[in-house]
Amino acid sequence: MIFPLRLLAAADPEKSVVQIFASSQQPSWSAPWRFNSVQRGSGSGFVIKGKRIMTNAHVVAWARQILLKRFQDPRPYLARVVFIGHDCDLAVLEPEDAAFFDGLEPLEIGELAKVRSTVVTYGYPAGGEQISYTRGVVSRIEIQTYVHSGNRSFLAVQTDAAINPGNSGGPVIQDGRVAGVAFQNVPGLENAGFFIPPQVIHHFLKDVEDGRYDSFPLAGIRVVPLQNPAYRKKLKLAGTQTGARIDSLVPIPSTTNLLRADDVLLQIGPHAVGSDGTILFDGNRVNLAVALQQAQHGESVPLKIWRDGAELSVSLPIYAYNDDRPTGSQYDTPPRYFVYAGLVFTPLSLDYLRASGRGGGGGNDSAGSELIYDLYYRRYEQPENLRPEPIVLAAVLPNPVNANLRIQARALVDKINGVKIEKLDDVIRAFGAAKGAQHVIEFLPKGVFECLDRAEADKASAEIMETYGVDKDRRL
Repeated sequence: MIFPLRLLAAADPEKSVVQIFASSQQPSWSAPWRFNSVQRGSGSGFVIKGKRIMTNAHVVAWARQILLKRFQDPRPYLARVVFIGHDCDLAVLEPEDAAFFDGLEPLEIGELAKVRSTVVTYGYPAGGEQISYTRGVVSRIEIQTYVHSGNRSFLAVQTDAAINPGNSGGPVIQDGRVAGVAFQNVPGLENAGFFIPPQVIHHFLKDVEDGRYDSFPLAGIRVVPLQNPAYRKKLKLAGTQTGARIDSLVPIPSTTNLLRADDVLLQIGPHAVGSDGTILFDGNRVNLAVALQQAQHGESVPLKIWRDGAELSVSLPIYAYNDDRPTGSQYDTPPRYFVYAGLVFTPLSLDYLRASGRGGGGGNDSAGSELIYDLYYRRYEQPENLRPEPIVLAAVLPNPVNANLRIQARALVDKINGVKIEKLDDVIRAFGAAKGAQHVIEFLPKGVFECLDRAEADKASAEIMETYGVDKDRRL
């Protein structure tokens, strides 16, 4: 029997899989005027239409330099980030030398893989110089938190194919087409890796068609199961009706103008909502957020809701939402700060909490708890008291002028010289406009206050900055 030869051309995905080396430098969130040392990491990517490379955002985040290597080609090629979506952990790169694509064909994006079907992960794990192929079975499809952002959840596919550091950004192939982008695993679990499915990839690529990335829109609906017969009766729902109850809404005007707490969400587009808050999506029972995430920034989603004993149809416009950005990992822009008399002020964020040990320790645990509450919970429980940009005393650079301060760091600032601090600009204004002999700084949660001699503080500020290598007193 004669077997036909398999052509080694565009049909072989490995030729279009790229090794990526990124030299990155992150800022220090506890000392926000500084950057940490340069780190070198590696990942994978693959050629897509338009002479571009797709990879994960986390492979090239904070990159100072990006180098690409082709399959079995020792030459490095410089590249730059064209588009990056930190929420969905995807990025598009462009080599500086167009000759990089000579002889390479783009990989086609396929369909959502079926549970129990087989996929092959391509990439360069653990920094190896040779490409790796790992076969596995799709075991689950569901909403997962994307670790790179930390505060966004999208559809993800779980497989038992090994996904290790260095695999990130590489294609997961099924039937010769891209079934996803390898992006994360679960520490401590064996044979459990995840890849980003085509629905998320297509959304990202469609978003950037206008030359910029807006991000996935957020409806701002918090839904809870509605399976209690008594509560369904209270809401005048028939026993056979499905639907999940809207528990609360993020203060997004386009949403709060149309929806209310205790509305029952019956349907999103063509997808009926189950009483447990899920929909049937391409044969998979998943969280209803997947249906809302199909829309682009500025588009509207048709909904059917139940309110006051009647069914209503509404068209909900949804938009990109960034007000909760500090609750996730931040990228691209270094932290804002202001330094005065050795006192370092910066906006409250998850990155700051990580750098400062979550605000605990040092006898200041009550202030640490207040930081966590203000970052994560106040927007839902006390939205009327939410500050647009809560400010913390991030550090105190020791000097005789501030030597007697009891509070040394990790404290939420309430007022300075009687001015309520709602954003970093208020700190600068409050110190600059002071007329009294002392600056008075008040902290939450207990109203503790500290004082600085204004004349001595003004005199010492420049010397303190020089001593500690602070080039500028602010980054705004």
